[in-house]
Amino acid sequence: MRLRRLAALTLTFVVGASVPVALAQNSTSDDVKKAGADTKNSAQSVGNSTARGTKTAYNKTESTTKTVADKTATGTKTAYSKTTGATKTATNATVNGTKTAANKTASGTKTAYNKTAGATKTATNKTVEGTKSAANSTANGAKKVGDAVTGK
Repeated sequence: MRLRRLAALTLTFVVGASVPVALAQNSTSDDVKKAGADTKNSAQSVGNSTARGTKTAYNKTESTTKTVADKTATGTKTAYSKTTGATKTATNATVNGTKTAANKTASGTKTAYNKTAGATKTATNKTVEGTKSAANSTANGAKKVGDAVTGK
């Protein structure tokens, strides 16, 4: 009986010792599966967050780029309009200034011509009078010399 008792005790011990090991293996396997699922879920969460952040950054960049492009276009049109207006104003001022300069030059030329013509007439008249006076003086002087020579 002792042998039976020993066999029963041994069997109980073996069965009793292997059941917790078997249960522990199930528990470890479940822990690994759970850790794998947690890792998978975390990776998906990080991936989704990264995708959301990337899409948000893309959308904001796209929106800002459109805003900048619109403002640049508006500024360019405004600059073009102002440049066109200023160019027209400058052109008109240049044309008017050129006309004024031409008119003043023509007027100044006429004035100078008239003054020159008047001065030339005056000089001519004085030269004619001086020449006549000189001729008369010479004739009188020659007559006096001739009278003196002839004894008159």
